[in-house]
Amino acid sequence: MRRIALVSLAVGFLLVSCTKTSTPPADAGGSTFALQVATTDLYAGAPQRVQVGIYNSTANGVELLTGGSVPLTLTPTAGGDPIDGTATYVPATGTPSASTPTLTSPADARGVYQLEDVTFPSLGVWNAEASFTVDGQPQDLSAAFVVADKPALPAPGDRAFHTENLTMADASKNPQAVDSRAQDGAKVPDPELHQDTIAGALDAHRPILALFATPLYCQSQFCGPSTDALEQLSKTGPADAAYIHIEIWATYTQHKKVANRAAAQWLYRNDDLTEPWLFLIGRDGVIVDRWGPLFDPHEALRELKKADR
Repeated sequence: MRRIALVSLAVGFLLVSCTKTSTPPADAGGSTFALQVATTDLYAGAPQRVQVGIYNSTANGVELLTGGSVPLTLTPTAGGDPIDGTATYVPATGTPSASTPTLTSPADARGVYQLEDVTFPSLGVWNAEASFTVDGQPQDLSAAFVVADKPALPAPGDRAFHTENLTMADASKNPQAVDSRAQDGAKVPDPELHQDTIAGALDAHRPILALFATPLYCQSQFCGPSTDALEQLSKTGPADAAYIHIEIWATYTQHKKVANRAAAQWLYRNDDLTEPWLFLIGRDGVIVDRWGPLFDPHEALRELKKADR
């Protein structure tokens, strides 16, 4: 199985051919800003969140733009009206956030800028354009991305899969397949997130927050913080809800990578598997919302409380 690092926003930002970088000013010391669309599986006709990452490559390494907000414009390349808005910074849980856009080391702060309630009227290639000023230098960035006619992954309005994911009952056999952090004899660090199966919670008509993430092997470094955020939600959210973490990998070695069946069922499409994803499922078994690659815990809790009614 091949997994593409579409959200490698915190480990060097693997550039793709559709990303346009800014032209550095003469005194910039060779720094180069770039924008990357972090959200995958965008489609036409329904409201979604669009998340982008902004970074600066220098001779000393990569810096991320974090904090505050930036103007973001989405424009269809085939012609049509642009979608304008303000993208607000969403930090990885446990990392700081400044009030204004600031360049930081990925070790100190990392996250994405999110534009809410975006409904694409047409499919095809679109451009994301962001303009901002940092350290006194104006930057104008753009990156192309694709909008499909329908989602490839489970999306709001779809019925959730009746999935028998691994739980703590399976941890004695292969704890790393339950949570990749359970290495070398370590215990599963968040057992409360591995008590329920999606199938069991659906049968009990419970609302569900299901996070598909691999904390140890995550390319974006978003999976661990997202799993921590779900653990916090399990302690503060509705007691009747099911809070479930699904590890991506059953086996992960240099020579062999095998996805868990639950992760493959939800996320494996066209020889690609992207993560992390958080799904909110209502009592009726229908997907209410989804977030990827990052989510705001306050927003997720607010939506969960609505689904718990």
